[in-house]
Amino acid sequence: MAKIHGNSLSGGQAPMVQVQEVIAERKREIIYPDSDGQPMADNTKQFRWIVIIKENLEILFAPIDDLFVAGYLLWYPVEGDNTIRQAPDVMVVFGRPKGDRGSYRQWEEDNIAPQVVFEILSPGNRLKEMTRKLGFYERYGVQEYYIYDPERMYLDGLQRSGEA
Repeated sequence: MAKIHGNSLSGGQAPMVQVQEVIAERKREIIYPDSDGQPMADNTKQFRWIVIIKENLEILFAPIDDLFVAGYLLWYPVEGDNTIRQAPDVMVVFGRPKGDRGSYRQWEEDNIAPQVVFEILSPGNRLKEMTRKLGFYERYGVQEYYIYDPERMYLDGLQRSGEA
């Protein structure tokens, strides 16, 4: 935008024009995608267990209005950085209403982190990946982390102790 100052055209003088450039500061809008481009599951068995766990939690907690359950929903724990994200196979958030979301943006959810997450092992989702996810979940406040191995039909769980 330019601001123009000029003299009167009377008296035969040419107008003097001074142009000032006004630079508007724009806050850079950060996009938080609803998809990470990755498949929800590596195979039908993993997908089936994600659905079984998620849907049974929905049934179990149906009477509780302020409890949100989601399957493979991107969770952004930090506003301003869309690279800090994780999509737990299943997550449970106490204190947040049921309803549809494109992603879970923690700062828009009274800054409440998911308290419980489930991960289902698959050929592409093994110990190294589960360890990486554990670090993320510990860092961002998850209270309980469960890993289910459908091949061995084994459920393992970790619970946060003390304040982090």
